[in-house]
Amino acid sequence: MTAGRNPAVFDPPSMRVGGVGLDWARHLMGLQARVQRPPLQAEGRIVRVVGLALEASGLTAAIGDQCRIFLDDDPAGRFVDAEVVGFAERNTYLMPLEALRGIAPGCRVQNQGASIRMPLGPELLGRVLDARGQPLDDGPAIFGDIPVDLQGRSNNPLKRRPIREPLDVGVRAINALLTVGRGQRMGIFAGSGVGKSVLLGMMTRYTTAEIIVVGLIGERGREVREFVAEILDDEARSRAIVIAAPADASPLMRLHGASLATAIAEYFREQGHDVLLLMDSLTRYAQAQREIGLAIGEPPATKGYPPSVFARLPALVERAGNGESARGSMTAFYTVLVEGDDQNDPIADAARAILDGHIVLSRAIAERGRYPAIDIEASISRLMPALVSPEHLDLMQRFKQLMSTYNQSRDLLAVGAYRRGHDVRLDRAIDAQPDLEAFISQSIHESADLDSSFAALESLMHSAA
Repeated sequence: MTAGRNPAVFDPPSMRVGGVGLDWARHLMGLQARVQRPPLQAEGRIVRVVGLALEASGLTAAIGDQCRIFLDDDPAGRFVDAEVVGFAERNTYLMPLEALRGIAPGCRVQNQGASIRMPLGPELLGRVLDARGQPLDDGPAIFGDIPVDLQGRSNNPLKRRPIREPLDVGVRAINALLTVGRGQRMGIFAGSGVGKSVLLGMMTRYTTAEIIVVGLIGERGREVREFVAEILDDEARSRAIVIAAPADASPLMRLHGASLATAIAEYFREQGHDVLLLMDSLTRYAQAQREIGLAIGEPPATKGYPPSVFARLPALVERAGNGESARGSMTAFYTVLVEGDDQNDPIADAARAILDGHIVLSRAIAERGRYPAIDIEASISRLMPALVSPEHLDLMQRFKQLMSTYNQSRDLLAVGAYRRGHDVRLDRAIDAQPDLEAFISQSIHESADLDSSFAALESLMHSAA
């Protein structure tokens, strides 16, 4: 042995026992036990604030941990809640869940660990909650110590139950021409002011789904009240849960609102219920992530959107759909606000690629006074061929052909440049046009189930033949 060395500590087993019966794992564990580890630091200090991003030093926390920032000079002991969103060397990036007022250099930051805690169950039905699960209505407070996983769990795509049954949404144009299946994910693409909220309200009122979860993300606060008080009726409200994170909420609250609505819908799906998730809007969700990404230094990639936006969108949408259980479904409609009615907007383009179809609301149709302002030619349900009979599919295609023939010649008809008799197909489309428009039109106070929608389509197309 080398002089001055302690063989019990430094010599490997082979030097002590001649290579016989070596136990390297035990030896390494013994060495590891002798190493002094520094204690975890659950508390740090604010050292920097830039825009919406807070930077803390001395804090040990993981991505997604909830932290509490104490306002040291406040006699009332107030605090601001925040979430860990990133790291830079030894510092931790935080995003606040509320206003930054009162935060100063050196404020204490304490790691609270797990995220939202609230009960999940029938007691949520009929309630209006914020992104943290706290009541916004006049109902009783919600108490619970069950952690809610806002990120959900990954689903094995090979074990998901296939979509084979149609879901009645109560809207004639969708039921007959854009049939949606239980577990399908659809996008509603529209500019501002063309009737998205009214269409969502009609589906909430008249759908046959047992549970309805509505996420109002980044919308005007006035619209939240109008949706709950005016668009929802008493029967729909009794089976609905509304999560509201309006435009003045922090970016993190808007993200949490969408994730919480999805988590609640996932819970009821796993309990065997047919759930309808309505989220307004997916664009505001993407914009909230853009604000967070840019605040912590993520480079903008596509028209100002950082890469994390396009990673978060499919992560949220893929949580919807059917699960692995034999019962329960989660059908989702996501509204997508197309800026300036540009259907090639980056978020609209990304959403189209990950959804199972899209319903386009047209401003030109809305200006003509027809509601819902669905552009049937530009809309599609990718799963409709697997959900309806060949006869139904044929009627839908003939309806679209008549609409397309008329719309292609609309300008000629407007200036009187077409004379009847030159094109038999166009003559038939002109004759059928009033009935086609009446078929798609529907008042918010009118319900149309699947059977009556198909019967009306069949009668219309037979008369137009």
